[in-house]
Amino acid sequence: MNRIDRLSAILIQLQSRRTVRARDIADRYRISLRTVYRDISALEEAGIPIIGESGIGYSLEEGYRLPPVMFTREEATALITAEKLVARLTEATHASLFSNALDKIRAVLEPGDKDYLNHMEGKIEIMQHIFPQQGMKQDDILKIILAGLGDHLVMKMNYFTHYKQEETKRTIEPVGIFYVNRYWHLFAFCRDKNDYRDFRFDRIKQISSTDIKFKTQHPTLKSLLNAQYEATKLEEVTLLLSHQGALQISDSKYYFGYISERNTTAGIEMEFLTMSVEGFARWYISIADYATILYSDSLKTSVKSLFASFAETVKTI
Repeated sequence: MNRIDRLSAILIQLQSRRTVRARDIADRYRISLRTVYRDISALEEAGIPIIGESGIGYSLEEGYRLPPVMFTREEATALITAEKLVARLTEATHASLFSNALDKIRAVLEPGDKDYLNHMEGKIEIMQHIFPQQGMKQDDILKIILAGLGDHLVMKMNYFTHYKQEETKRTIEPVGIFYVNRYWHLFAFCRDKNDYRDFRFDRIKQISSTDIKFKTQHPTLKSLLNAQYEATKLEEVTLLLSHQGALQISDSKYYFGYISERNTTAGIEMEFLTMSVEGFARWYISIADYATILYSDSLKTSVKSLFASFAETVKTI
């Protein structure tokens, strides 16, 4: 990105937020802090009223507004793709709000760019499996959680704990939401457990906000997720599959930590990182007739244990 484009982008970034740290600008555009300071100085010399507060960041003077933002075709197409993703990965109300916001963006495009965008809209589709819904609608859950997050409200929740197969009552302080492996998750501080917990939307049976505001300054969602995954011991697994076997497992491999694969004379070697050796072992048993474990003693032990358990079960039938 040349300097003129970067200065324009920084100005838009400043208008999009109340304050922006110099480090955030440097990270976004992959420049040094010294370059950030020079760029901010150049904008100030051009007459842009920028306020800099030590330890807080930069902001634009109250009341200053840029003229309507013009988008490139590539940027507009990226927004169309995002709209398709939002429509599939969130519920109707949230998707509608995003579409309304995008309509406002379309309004500032040139007529030719609007025609281009309409043409591209029919060229992009996001397909997703539909899973049966149990309990509250995820649209309702999302709205309630977002309201709680925005107002820092303590929340009450009935949650189905999968590994205990029981419903529990929780009092939580919401930290953030994220989407992974087909499911939306709520990350929150659980007052009952006095620790941070990950709650899957589809296991939330009931949730509501209280009138109590929490004052705890929780770490950022990103830092909490990084800490969680760093603390989780991942098991490396390598399987050797026949070419027919590789076709058979199709996309199911992505749900079990698939990393990469390579063709060999003996077949296809696939590498995985899994958080649950037992869960992986149960999946492996379903493909064992065309897959060999090349690496992971823990997986081999778990598979042998499961087969032994199956044998005992068969004896009792």
